[in-house]
Amino acid sequence: MRYTYKKCLGRFFVIVGVGAVSLALFHACSPGSSSGVDIRPRQGSPITALLKGKIQGIISGDEDIAYHIKEEVACNLPQNTCVCLADKETFQMPFSNLLFPHVWAHKIDHAFLESHPDPEGVKRHRAQEYSSFQRRSYSPADELIVAQANNPLQYPTQGVEVRPLKTIIIPGLGLEEEKRPKHTVYLTATLGTFDVAATVDNVSVSGEGEKHMILLSPYLSALNRQLQFVTYTNTVFHPKTADTVKFATKDHQSFFTIKVGHGTIPRLYNTGYQREYNISALVTIATKTFLRYDKLKDLIDSIRQYYPTITIVIADDNEHPLPVTGPHIEHYIMPFGKGWFAGRNLAVSQVTTKYVLWVDDDFIFTANTKLEKMVDILEKTTLDLVGGAVREVTGYTATFRHIISVEEGGEEGDCLHIRHGYHHVIEGFPDCVVVDAVINFFMGRTDKVQQVGFNPRLARQAHLEFFIDALGSLHIGSCSDVIISHASKIKLPWSKTDAQKAYDKFRYSPSSADNNIHNEVFYFKNRFKCMTSH
Repeated sequence: MRYTYKKCLGRFFVIVGVGAVSLALFHACSPGSSSGVDIRPRQGSPITALLKGKIQGIISGDEDIAYHIKEEVACNLPQNTCVCLADKETFQMPFSNLLFPHVWAHKIDHAFLESHPDPEGVKRHRAQEYSSFQRRSYSPADELIVAQANNPLQYPTQGVEVRPLKTIIIPGLGLEEEKRPKHTVYLTATLGTFDVAATVDNVSVSGEGEKHMILLSPYLSALNRQLQFVTYTNTVFHPKTADTVKFATKDHQSFFTIKVGHGTIPRLYNTGYQREYNISALVTIATKTFLRYDKLKDLIDSIRQYYPTITIVIADDNEHPLPVTGPHIEHYIMPFGKGWFAGRNLAVSQVTTKYVLWVDDDFIFTANTKLEKMVDILEKTTLDLVGGAVREVTGYTATFRHIISVEEGGEEGDCLHIRHGYHHVIEGFPDCVVVDAVINFFMGRTDKVQQVGFNPRLARQAHLEFFIDALGSLHIGSCSDVIISHASKIKLPWSKTDAQKAYDKFRYSPSSADNNIHNEVFYFKNRFKCMTSH
């Protein structure tokens, strides 16, 4: 920046040679400003209001023309009035739920509000928080822009981007119209100003350095040449937003967006050049343990059989923790009973490799637990996370593939729908499919998993909640050919140890408090009113 200041000053001294004015120029070049800038969340502007009015005008005028609704298509359109309906009971037969999965429904709003001491107050609070969220997450780039037919204006439809408080030339501006005595165009912005990087003879420009600029010329070719030098300077700092620009003549209007924001800073991992995947350099295994040190030991022993130098991160919230030592092991002690997702957060936060593999503490690595396959698909596709399969002692293998969707539901909240299944097979990986949720044996890009995080309020039972939070953020796959074994859970009641009994008590004992937390998370945090699932 100092170089820029000196450059401005130097040029000014050469041209003018007056020191007093150079100070004014220095002030103009400096980025700071003593005046305040409104950075409150905004959901509209005069241009936004004009846009909505134009769209209404474009789509109106044909109301008298008859039409016929195609029910099979129209029923798939969003109605903003979703409901959660369970399947009707028909008949019961052995294994009917496996053969014909039954959809159940849960009214989250009723379950949560009925137990809340101030249901109306919490509804108002949720509405306020949601309104604030909408304002914070709003971007003018989300506004619908409809291009009018036969518009003589040429302009960029996408791909224009400027760094905060920086200047760019707007590409692609032009005008195609019949010859007339005077050709005039107008440019209007909200978050920035216009200028020209060069001047063209026979073109008049007014409003340089302002939010509204007018260009006119008796010669269309000269005007179009001048439009090639129009610049936009962002003047309201925001790390990620957009400005809607109005480009118009007397009779026509067009709108386009200029994205304003910093570029994405890459997070690269220096794993060294290898012809084959160096799993120890690429992957860290993360797990959480509670009252199952015997299972944890079996897990570690099985890992070391196939990956002797891979790092294992262990989050431990036992009341009386025991030392877990060995090469490439990191053991982190938590407060007693801190919980399942809190442990996931801690373990994942300590991972420094490109990928993190999550496993339960009672899993067992086998010859089929090929982490190379998981790394390969993550390296060669846009997937952020890939799940494997878990084989029970009975031989049954589960992938827990789910599709998750959210249906808009208006002021009362949205509807969450969870179904078994997948979206499509991944080309080049016939055993892998694209899904929205997988089983709790998965490998993910560390930075992406950390960005989503795990809600530490969910202490005893939680899994799908992570994937619900990840919806729209993570691209997820599932591969059935990467298999890990699950230690046997088949125990006769009289053969259970005290530790196993204590674990079962913590893990499986029903708790109204746990149910209330889940209902609150879904109702308030995620703003759902109900859910359906198989």
